[in-house]
Order: sequence, then structure tokens, then C-alpha cells
Amino acid sequence: MTELGAHMEMPSFLDGGGFQLLLFGGKGGVGKTTCAAAAGLYLAQRFSDSGFLLVSTDPAHSVADSLAGFRPPNNLEVLELDAQKCLAAFKEKHGARLREIASRGTFLDDEDISRFLGLSLPGLDELMAFLQISDWVQGCAYRCLLVDTAPTGHTLRLLETPELLRKWLGALDSLLCKHRYMRGTFSRSQAPDELDLFLEELGAGVERMESLLRDPVRCQFVPVTVAETLSIRETISLLRETERLHLPVTDIVVNRLYPESPCRTCGEVYEGQARELAMLFRHPDLSRYAAWGVPLYPAEVRGREALQSFWNGLARFTKPPVLRQPSPPLPPRVETAAAPPSPETTLLLFGGKGGVGKTTLACATAVWLANENTTRRILLFSTDPAHSLSDCLNLPVGPEPTVVHSGLAAVEIDPEAEFLVLKQEYAADLEQFLEALASNLDLVFDRQVMEKILDLAPPGLDEIMALSKILDLLAHRSYDLFVLDSASTGHLIRLLELPELIDQWLKVFFEVLLKYRRIFRLPKFSQRLVELSRNLKRLKKLLNDPVCSHLCVVTIPTEMAFEETKDLLAACRRIGIDAPSIFLNLVTPPSDCGFCSTIRRREALVRTRFEKAFPDRAQAVIYRQGELRGVAQLEQLAQAMYFPARKEWPTYA
Repeated sequence: MTELGAHMEMPSFLDGGGFQLLLFGGKGGVGKTTCAAAAGLYLAQRFSDSGFLLVSTDPAHSVADSLAGFRPPNNLEVLELDAQKCLAAFKEKHGARLREIASRGTFLDDEDISRFLGLSLPGLDELMAFLQISDWVQGCAYRCLLVDTAPTGHTLRLLETPELLRKWLGALDSLLCKHRYMRGTFSRSQAPDELDLFLEELGAGVERMESLLRDPVRCQFVPVTVAETLSIRETISLLRETERLHLPVTDIVVNRLYPESPCRTCGEVYEGQARELAMLFRHPDLSRYAAWGVPLYPAEVRGREALQSFWNGLARFTKPPVLRQPSPPLPPRVETAAAPPSPETTLLLFGGKGGVGKTTLACATAVWLANENTTRRILLFSTDPAHSLSDCLNLPVGPEPTVVHSGLAAVEIDPEAEFLVLKQEYAADLEQFLEALASNLDLVFDRQVMEKILDLAPPGLDEIMALSKILDLLAHRSYDLFVLDSASTGHLIRLLELPELIDQWLKVFFEVLLKYRRIFRLPKFSQRLVELSRNLKRLKKLLNDPVCSHLCVVTIPTEMAFEETKDLLAACRRIGIDAPSIFLNLVTPPSDCGFCSTIRRREALVRTRFEKAFPDRAQAVIYRQGELRGVAQLEQLAQAMYFPARKEWPTYA
């Protein structure tokens, strides 16, 4: 599909220019980690007298799995960022100053402040990653930082961190306003003190980092994609966001391109990829970028030799592929069907590594369940910031339930919108409270602090607010069964841990509201938090009930996916989530094709590891097939996926 020019071309991120920061981003499972690791190794070997840092910001790290025990050259450091350790270091370095700012600007005492500062921050991965990367860049210890980012939605949260930090700094600055006024009035001093300088220093750091992110000479964002409908569409959305944020992008990497072949399996994938690449060339938003193709290698790209040779197959697209008459699609094929969910199931979660087909299997299962019992009300929903239900179902899905099929609705939750509702409720309560106070009482500084206090809310609270919408539907029995298409492993684990973390926050918040109830009353807002607390307790109880709730682990037969599956199942045991079944997806079917046979032999070794590691879990095996979109195709897949079901499904009033 790719055509080389008269000489070997290379994308700008490999030419060794003056880049200080390279970020690799895209949909989960497209090969971001491989591209970042291979690029880091290439640059470190080419510029052996310079230092490089390869860092992962994905909570479910896979850089070490990609290296597979290979020790990179001495001038290439590799780090999988630990957000909790970064937070502990941040508190150690700045905790005393933050405590003093809070004591100057609020009515909280030292005990209250210490309890808030001692809490774990939900959703801190992107924030801590941004601050740590900013420190490394400012320290100039490396020629270039290469960042393997989390999947698209969470990468965008990382890139939007400057705006979040500006809100934090604005809120912290408000806490100091009254102290500055009093200092100027009584001591006649206008000079900034230590805390003013601290906030100025943090603000300057944010400005420097934002300037770097927008500088095409020093920074490059590299979108990585595969030639599939969902991935191409997500890449287009990602590029629109990078343009909005003024992030420099010049090259797109299209990974895992199949060879042209008479083999039905290879041919079906090749034809589908050719159609997507033709669309990529025609799309006006993509015409300004250089597109580069990397072939699918029969051997998994792990370890020294595979990473060192990864870019050898790279070629620039100079013209769109020739589209041929498509072959009739093959019917969905499985090797081993799965047992259907039990009739008692209330919550069904689909989780796993990015790019393994979670959305497709979640949608197919929801359609199958709706067909099996037409009296049961089912809601299919997504908590991934980069939603893909609409693309998979081939119909528009938004923040309100959309009818997909008889008995089945779907919703893509907008976390920011849900959090905005909470902020509006807080603002209305606050305004009513302030108006009720004596009109001659000067509250100019206190009003400013209280109005901005929610800007200090922890990142990740918007995710739990989005989930609270589902909790409301669950509490009111609006639906009988909920099917969750989750974000990839690291962020699914974070979501499953959020109820416990947010519960801790709410306990401290309630105790503070109770302690100061005579001077600070927010009845409607407090009631909303009480409802959220109740819903969280319901969710925790449901998640820990193996009869009503379980996680379907979706994975693929690669070593990196195997390692991530182990991590996910270990987290499920720790949190107390039942995960009785594994869907081994995208397995290469038996074939006389030499290319397919080579891949199948490699997959067989990994499948043996799955069988030995998880003998107590049912493992369904689903073959690789062309992209499935729309209810009709999902129904065909679902019929092949599941054993015949029992008919005694319960319904609820």
C-alpha cells in the first residue's frame, strides 16, 4: 500500500532536529508504545553523545513489556511514571506552602487542611505526568523526552492540563487576596512575599510548558493509528483537538498494514484497510499531514531486534491505494463460544487493553441480550473520554439515552457537562447563602474564594460525576441491565477505584460542612453530595456482588496483552470485582497462507500461556474478521459468540 520515493524518506520526528519533546498519541491498541520505544532507540543510537528519556504516562504501562528484558543503550533512560510517587514528592516539596495558603484564605483550621491534603487524588495521572514532564524539560537533563501517552481521551486531558492548572492557581491566588489587602493596609507593604513568589513560579512553569507544547521547532505530537474505521475517525477527532490546542503535528503513522494477498483472511483485512486509507487521503482535515505506513510484522514487535528493525518497513504514502472490487464479507467466526451472562446480572463490564475490541464485543453482547429477552430494559454506556459507541453502532449516540434496538438504549456520557451541573448547583446555593447575610457585611474576598473553590476539585471528579448519572438510573431502576464499554486497562482500574477514593473525599467534606454549619450553609449542594454518597455505596455493593456484577476481560493473543491482562485481573482481585470470563479476540484463523500461519504459530504460544495462567476462567476464542459496524453485523457476531441462552430472564418494575 505504501510507495517509496527515489530515496529513503524519514518523518520529521526521526530526523534528530531540535525537538525537546515528542508525544506519541492515539486510540488504544494502535502501537503507540511500540512507536515511542522504537523512536527512542533509533534516536539514542543515532545520537550516542546525547541523553534521551522514554517515559510512559499510561496508568497501565507497557514500555517494559515492549522492551521484553532488553536493556537499552546508556544514553536512553526508560521510566514508567508512578503518579502516586509523583504526588507524594509534590506534597513533600510544596505541602507546607499549600497548607499556609489554605490557612490564610479559608476558615479551615490546621486539622481540616491536613485531612484534605492527606487524601488521595482521584484522576491525578495526567496532572502529575504534566508536572513531572515540565520539571524534566526545565532541567534540560535530556536532549529529548519521548512520551508514550495514554489513549486519546486521557491524552487530551494531559494536553489540557495548563488550563486546569491556571484554574488551580487562580483559586489559590484568591485565597491570598485578603491577606495581601490586610498586609498592604496595615504594613504599607506591596512587595510579594514567599507565597506570592511560589504561585508566580508555578505560573511561570505552566507558561513555559505551554509555550513548548505550541512550538513546532521544539515539540512534535505524533498521532499513531491503524487503517480501521474507528481508529481513523478517532484520529481525525484527535487532530481537530490538537489544532484547537495549537499543538504542532506534521506526520501521521499508520501502523500494522496487511500485505496484499489471495488469502481470504488477509484479503478481507487488506481491502478494508485500503478503503480506510482512501478516505484518509480524501479527508480535508488530513491533507496537510505526511502519512507514513508501517507493515504488520509476523513476529510481535518486542525486544531489541524487533524494535531496532521496526522503522525498516516505513514508507511514505504518495498516492491512495487502488480500490478493488470487495470480496463478499466472511461471516463472523469463533473457535470457542462463551457462556451467556446469568439472568441475575445487573452490571456487565467489558475491560482490557486498548485496541482489543472491547467496544465491538460490548455492543454485540448488548444487542444479543436485547434479542434474548424483549421485556428486559438494557442500557449500553461508555465512560471512555474518546467514545466509540456511535461509530460501532453506526448511529448517533449522545449524552441522553438513544434507542438502538427494541429494549436497548445507548448513551455516551459527557463528564464535563455533568460536572458543570454540579458547579452550577453550588453557585446557585452560594449566591442564595451570601444574599441572606447582612447587606453591610463586606465579603468581597470571601465571596471570591468561595466562588472559585470548586476549581480546586480533584481531576477525576468529573468522571465520577458522569458515573453518577448512571447511578441515578440504577437507583431508580430505569433499566434492568447495564453494559459498560470501559476505557482501557489503566483507566478502568482507576474508575473502579474511584468510588472508594471519592467516598473518602465526601466523608471529609461532610465533616467540614457539619463542623462549620453555622457559618457556611449550602443545603441543595449538600443534598446533592448526600445523594452521590448513597449512589456510591450502591455501586460499591453492586461491584462486589459476583451474582449481579462481573467483568468480561477482552484481550488478544500477544505477549503485551497477556501481561496487561494479568495486571487487570490482579486489580480485580484487589478491588473485589468478579472476572470469571476472558474473550480472546482477534485470533488468526487456520489458513494455508504462509503469513497467517506464521502469525498463528506465534499466537499459539501466547494462547498456551493464557490457558496455564487462568485455568479457572472460561476463555472464548473469537477469530479476526473485518470491521463490524451496525446492529445487523453485531447481531451476527453475537449469535456466534454465545451458547444458546436460558429463557428465564427476570424483569423488574
